[in-house]
Amino acid sequence: MGHTCNSIIIDASYDKVFDISNDIECWPELFGGEYKEAKIINRDNNKITFVLTDREGRSWRSFRLLFKDKYFTYAEREEPKFPFKYMKIIWLYTPKDEGIEMTWIQHFEMDEKAKFTDKQVEELINKHSKDNLKIFKEVIEKE
Repeated sequence: MGHTCNSIIIDASYDKVFDISNDIECWPELFGGEYKEAKIINRDNNKITFVLTDREGRSWRSFRLLFKDKYFTYAEREEPKFPFKYMKIIWLYTPKDEGIEMTWIQHFEMDEKAKFTDKQVEELINKHSKDNLKIFKEVIEKE
């Protein structure tokens, strides 16, 4: 199994950090071009179902549960799951004196037919998460 955990402190109000970071249709900007498109399929109470398309044109459906009153979100990749067996994501929002600490936790396992191992994907996710968290910080603090 693979597991990553990365954080950054954003100097902004909790409402601003939570609302902007969960504006899925803005993810192509917030994720630094990692996604070409983010399209919401359905909203049902606190559940958002959406499709992400990466720069190479690959798309997948995921869902995201927003628990704003509890300071976290939970997401899973649905279909297609490949190259993963599963991908679960938690975002935590922790108030600190300096702002909101935003923490991304990803727990996953790669499909045995995938060309990368759990360890290789951990390294890739850690690098991308650190870069993307810096973009989130810049964008949100500018707002």
